[in-house]
Amino acid sequence: MRRQWLLGLIREVHTASRGTYDRPLANQAYPYVFLDATYCKARVGRRVVSQAVIVAVGVAADGRREVLGFEVGDTESQPFWTTFLRSLKARGLAGVKLVISDAHTGLIAAIETVFQGSSWQRCRVHFMRNVLARVQKTAGPMVASIIRTIFAQPDAVHVNAQFDEVVRMLARSHPKIADMLEAARTDLLAFTGFPPAHWRQIWSTNPLERVNKEIKRRTDVVGTFPNPAALLRLAGHVLIEQHDEWDGADRRYFSEHSMKLLDVTEEEVAIPELNAA
Repeated sequence: MRRQWLLGLIREVHTASRGTYDRPLANQAYPYVFLDATYCKARVGRRVVSQAVIVAVGVAADGRREVLGFEVGDTESQPFWTTFLRSLKARGLAGVKLVISDAHTGLIAAIETVFQGSSWQRCRVHFMRNVLARVQKTAGPMVASIIRTIFAQPDAVHVNAQFDEVVRMLARSHPKIADMLEAARTDLLAFTGFPPAHWRQIWSTNPLERVNKEIKRRTDVVGTFPNPAALLRLAGHVLIEQHDEWDGADRRYFSEHSMKLLDVTEEEVAIPELNAA
């Protein structure tokens, strides 16, 4: 009975989820866009396969978070990512300065294609997991602590200096990890081109963790979905609830004043006396 009720709910939320999914996005700019995925089981043909529920969340120019879109598909496919991101652009998504995501195969190329001129921030949490998967468990805490010092710096100059120091330290004890860091430098430190007040909330996809956990909690009750469309509808219901919660909240992700820091030029930041003149 529980499964039948849930499948009935999936059908009922179809219209509502498509409404949020297709809504226009051209009313304002979205400087920050987060992309993340959670995985569920669905039948595709005669097989049960893992499907990713992709979620795009944006921080609008007024500092509010919004669910921009969602889809179900194969996250390793560049055509899938490109189609999804282009659908957001077609609905009016603009003003994107930074895209934050994991380094899924195909995603980086899709971001470069669809969001030309935007920066990409590689999620530091996902990167750390990749690092820890390549070191012995006994050495993991030490390596993680050393890398975290990069992100404990007060400004971009010190972040870059500490990055260099960490690479030098790890080159002696864990040369492969040092190489990983050096190769990912630009993508891991993209956040330094933005206001320091925003750093903790833009250097990873952690802000979507609660959303993904709620999707998993709801979908785990169903188990295996009859098809990807059914998975999309139930996940859409969860995301509509989250969108409405953010929309009705008094507190914004960033204050409007904080968001105006994005418009401050590098010269104004470097020479504060000019602002007082």
